[in-house]
Amino acid sequence: MKQTIFKTASLGIQHVLAMYAGAVIVPLIIGGALHFNGQQLAYLVSLDILTSGMATLLQVWQNRFFGIGLPIVLGCTFTAVGPIIAIGGQYGLSAIYGSILVSGIIVMFIAKFFGKIIRFFPPVVTGSVVTIIGLTLIPVAMNDVAGGQGSKDFGSVSNIALAFGTLLFIIILYRFSKGFLRAISILLGLLVGTIAAAFMGKVNFSSVGEASWFHMVSPLHFALPSFQLAPIITMTLVAIVSLVESSGVYFALSDITGRKLTEADLVKGYRAEGLASVIGAFFNSFPYTTYSQNVGLVQFSGVKDKKVIYTVGGILVFLGFVPKIAALTTVIPTSVLGGAMIAMFGMVIASGIKMLSKVDFSSQENLLIIACSVVMGLGVTTVPNLFAHLPDSIKILTNSGIVAGSFTAIFLNFVFHIKKPAKQKNVMEVKNQIA
Repeated sequence: MKQTIFKTASLGIQHVLAMYAGAVIVPLIIGGALHFNGQQLAYLVSLDILTSGMATLLQVWQNRFFGIGLPIVLGCTFTAVGPIIAIGGQYGLSAIYGSILVSGIIVMFIAKFFGKIIRFFPPVVTGSVVTIIGLTLIPVAMNDVAGGQGSKDFGSVSNIALAFGTLLFIIILYRFSKGFLRAISILLGLLVGTIAAAFMGKVNFSSVGEASWFHMVSPLHFALPSFQLAPIITMTLVAIVSLVESSGVYFALSDITGRKLTEADLVKGYRAEGLASVIGAFFNSFPYTTYSQNVGLVQFSGVKDKKVIYTVGGILVFLGFVPKIAALTTVIPTSVLGGAMIAMFGMVIASGIKMLSKVDFSSQENLLIIACSVVMGLGVTTVPNLFAHLPDSIKILTNSGIVAGSFTAIFLNFVFHIKKPAKQKNVMEVKNQIA
């Protein structure tokens, strides 16, 4: 599909809308927990949008030193929310930024080591991880369909109607359209859903009116970094967990785009995430990782051009300097987003199942790996207090269903299949050899 500037921009906006809600909820939660006032909170959100764009550009720009070069969008990792709040409450803001800075540097140094774990990711592992990512996102979509957790009209008929009306519009458009219209069906669904919500009195433009048109972003706005061992260890664990999550996204996009990943590609991808965290600390923002909801959008739209992701990065950077325009995306009702999320998150699951189709299902070991990892992923997601009494340093690895399921798949694959190290440069060769 030949892309004009308008088409590329529209596809980029679609990606921004897909990740925007997830991107801004992190600073809203953290800022609220750390008792930021309204002005500080608005500034923190703008910082997060800006640095998300910068992190995305770092990852999609493939060069000699960093960048995996896949159509990936980055945002603040949800895994970091709890630890950041805990560090801020006990050690203060400066310790948060010091720990993010050091953890990013550590990731850049250990990226070469992580690039050597390719043999631990055959299709039975990568397929399980990607499937788990999609499955654990289902509660997020369903809560948004109902209007968002804590909303006064949670589960109301109007919210349900908006959500499934949006989804139905997307499905119909995808069924009966071709080319560009099909590619931006999610964006058009969000637009039509928001218009319908406006007629129902569910769209509030007050945030747009209160936001300023332009502001300058200054580095180290909230605090200078300080360095203490416990916060650094905690945030380094968070960073390592994020690398595991990102690996599943890398392999999912590798499968979707048909591009074979090498060990060097993975190293540059991990290194880009470490550099993004360093930049996040410099701007008093957050650590950044790949956003899986945008993987579903790549699969759904069928558009894999990196120009679109460059556009996403540019839009996010621009929005970081123009709060009033950025605030426009916040008027989309949660239930409308939820309807679109059903399609996007479902495509992540479908992508994982497609990857699992390469697995030898006659092997009971493979069936056990899939079974245990998926159950662990869903189990921790549905029963989040399962490991509540474990030490905080361990809970970082067990509080996320994605992480718990991923480590289960990796561990069981090691138990059943890994025997002797094999030096292979091409990821797909290693995956085929182990599988």
